[in-house]
Amino acid sequence: MTLTELPEKRVHIIQGEYFVTSDRDVMVTTILDSCIAACIRDPLAGVGGMNHFLLPGELNRSKSEEAERMGVHLMELLVNGLLKAGARRERLEAKLFGGARTVRSHSDIGKNNAEFAQRFLKAEGISFIGGSTGGPQGRRIQYWPVSGRARQILLTGPAEVEQPVKLPAATVVSNAGELELF
Repeated sequence: MTLTELPEKRVHIIQGEYFVTSDRDVMVTTILDSCIAACIRDPLAGVGGMNHFLLPGELNRSKSEEAERMGVHLMELLVNGLLKAGARRERLEAKLFGGARTVRSHSDIGKNNAEFAQRFLKAEGISFIGGSTGGPQGRRIQYWPVSGRARQILLTGPAEVEQPVKLPAATVVSNAGELELF
């Protein structure tokens, strides 16, 4: 069997998890709606990883700060895992995926999650090199952490599509303006 015929290893992560590897045969996958997956790697060290997080929507100020601390915690777990595996902070590059608006509400939780992740990357000096956030659809993400290759598959589940309501045509009545009293 040649090297190209070897089966790849898949690791699936769910909300609240992260995974770091230096194995070039590993592909990390997750399914996202309004959640965000940060895919971060150090191309020189040959190490990378992914996390999957969701911050709650409309909250009061103190609850919002607490929720962001939870998001910061998961981002830091991923970054620290990369550093422990040999990555250097100044070489880290990130792609962000998810942040869809799949539920109609007053707040756009997906957008809030994506904006949080971008603020985190900027504050930490991590290069943001792309990805795909927003839109109305969930997505399946496949990420090869060592090479940095990513694939996004948009999900086409039961979408809420507004259909115009067809009303019956009005009928014209010739004596509609007349009034009869009895």
